[in-house]
This record gives sequence, structure tokens and C-alpha cells, in this order.
Amino acid sequence: AFLLFILFTSNPFLRIVPPPAEGADLNPVLQDPGLAIHPPLLYLGYVGLSISFAFAMAALMEGRIDAAWARWVRPWTLAAWVFLTLGIAMGSYWAYYELGWGGWWFWDPVENASLMPWLSATALLHSAVVMEKRDALKVWTVLLAILSFSLSLIGTFLVRSGVLTSVHAFATDPARGVFILVILSVFVGGGLALFALRAGELKQGGLFAPVSREGALVLNNLFLTAATAAVFVGTLYPLALEAVTGDKITVGPPFFNLTFGGLMLPLVFAMPFGPLLAWKRGDLPGVAQRLMVAAGIAVVAAVVTAAAEDRGPVLAPVVLGIAVFVMLGALTDLAERAGVGRVSARVNLRRIVGLPRSAFGTALAHFGIGVCLIGIVCESSWSLEKIAAMRVGETITIGAHDVTLTRMENRT
Repeated sequence: AFLLFILFTSNPFLRIVPPPAEGADLNPVLQDPGLAIHPPLLYLGYVGLSISFAFAMAALMEGRIDAAWARWVRPWTLAAWVFLTLGIAMGSYWAYYELGWGGWWFWDPVENASLMPWLSATALLHSAVVMEKRDALKVWTVLLAILSFSLSLIGTFLVRSGVLTSVHAFATDPARGVFILVILSVFVGGGLALFALRAGELKQGGLFAPVSREGALVLNNLFLTAATAAVFVGTLYPLALEAVTGDKITVGPPFFNLTFGGLMLPLVFAMPFGPLLAWKRGDLPGVAQRLMVAAGIAVVAAVVTAAAEDRGPVLAPVVLGIAVFVMLGALTDLAERAGVGRVSARVNLRRIVGLPRSAFGTALAHFGIGVCLIGIVCESSWSLEKIAAMRVGETITIGAHDVTLTRMENRT
């Protein structure tokens, strides 16, 4: 479908007659090595989710799905998720040094278009684990595979159609947007129609208690899908309102920060508990006791931060403490698996070396979320920014610091 899109609407070999005497050249913002890294990584993530979508279509057409299906889907979904993560991180770094946007997320429609499939793919990775281990959440996992790829197609539509105002709209053409909309309708509409017709034939199984690792992963999915829905509504609501009433509005950071942050913060707080809960039926008080050291250090970090920094929101030190709790919780999971404190150091090392790669991947991902949360709370609560026009020799005050412009140099 996209090959036809390129051939008929975006032919890269189309000649310009008459040829211009001097070309306009590439947009200066795009004249950066990041252009060779950021977009390909994102699109590898988008395209990678098509494999999960294909597996979902095959399961629905066959009317059968089992743990083997989940084992096949997880590596492809993980690869797509990793590429999306790297692409988003590279784009953030590029925006920081090239544009100086500031903030922890710009909430631009095209940025949101990459965030939505990332959130959905994260939920898919966790639900596939439940399906593989406990033969549960079959219908839900298939639906997530369909929605993840659908959100990738929606992202492509938003980038290339020009229907939304975006700082990423470097090449917009409504006619091409119609072509992408047709592709979107065929794949998304066809996938959801097949799901509606055949999902009931997938046999369910694997009962579990609410307090269990399965229950924690279900909670994870609920929060992630709710966050995805909030970003989806905030991104597309201006487009829908304009189509219905003709009114033009924008949905800004206050809406996204309130809804997205309100949904993600409880999920982040619960992250250390999930990996420590047992399958089928867990012992929540026992898990809480094993996390006491991590919780104690997190409380100390929050108290020290509150005492050292009197600026910013009152809850900022609490959020920073949650971030520390998540990071130490990830390390606690590895320590519990290795038997730290119960067996000798030699046995600890042997057990750590023998741990499956998924254990290290889980700990690394959760630890990274904690680091990310620290960056978010520090930037949102305690950063200072001042825009001023200065002459050489002038001094301005930023917070408790005096900054003097000593000289200016021309560099080419």
C-alpha cells in the first residue's frame, strides 16, 4: 500500500520543469546528522508493529491462539518498542540542542503520534507475558496488537496530511493525506471488523486472583490504555471540533500534564510491586516488606529534597521520592532473584549470571522510567529560564546567579 503511495503520489524521481537555477535546499532545521537517525528509528518502530498486527490477523482467521503465539509476538513487539524508544529519545535530544524547546514533552500532535503507539506497544508487551505464562487475556492481547499498528498508521496520517498544525509539518499535501486515509481505513477498519467477527471464537483460560502478578499486569494495561486514550482525545479533539462546528481550538500542555500525569503517576508508583508478586496468587504484605529498604531510602530522598529546595510545587519532592523508589525497586527485584542476604556472594553472582535476559530487561526498563521521572520533576519544578537581549558587558540575574556577556564570536 505504501509502495503505491510513493509511486503515485510521492515519486522521488519526479522532474521539475523548468529546473530552478538555484534550489531552495533542505530546511535548515533538518540540516543535522539527527535527520539520518531519528526518523528511520521511528519508522522501524512503526513498521515493526505491522508484524504484531499480522500475527493478530492470522490468529483471528485461524480462530486459535495459545502461548506459542505470544512467544512469537513478543520479540517482534519488543524490537519495535525498542526502536520507538530510541527514536523518541533521539528526537528529544535533537530538539534540545537544535531548537532549544525546553520542557520534558512538547505535546505537539506529531510527537503525540509517536507516543501513542509506544504506550500501546508497552501495554501489549505486558499483556503478552500474561498470555504466555497463564494463557489469559487472549482477546485483549489481540486487540492491543491491532490498535498498536493502527496508531502507527494514524501517526503517519498526521505527519503527512497536514490536517493538524505541527512543527513537524515539513511536507504537507491534503491529496496525499486522502491516500493515507484510505490505507488507514482499509487496515484499521478491516482489522477491527475481523476482530469483531472472530474474537468470540478465541477460547479463554487462566484464572487468577486480583492480587497477583497477572492482576498487576492487568492494572498496568488499564492505566496505559487510559493514558493512550487521553493523548488520543487531546490530539484529535481540535480536528473533530473543527470538522463539526468550524471552530478552531488548541489543546495545550495543561490538559495533557493533568490527565497523562494523573494516570501515569499511580502506575509508576505500583511498578516495583508487580515483578515481586507471585503468579496466580500474590502476597502483597510480603512484597511490601521486601520493598521496605527501597521505600525508606525514597522517603529520605524526598525529605532531603524538600529541605534543600523550597521552590516549586509542594508535591515535587514526593514525586522525586517515587522515582527513587522505582529505581531501587528494580534493583530489589534483581537482588531478590539472586538471593542477596540469604546465600553467599559466590552463589549470588552465579544466580545473577544465570538470570534470564527478560529479568535484566525488566529491571533496566523500570530503572529507566525512574530516571526519566527524576528529569521530569526537576525540569518542571526547579528549572529557571529567562529570555533577554544583552550587549557585551551587560549582566542579568537568573535566580541566585549573575550572568555577564563578556564577548561574542562569529563561528562558521
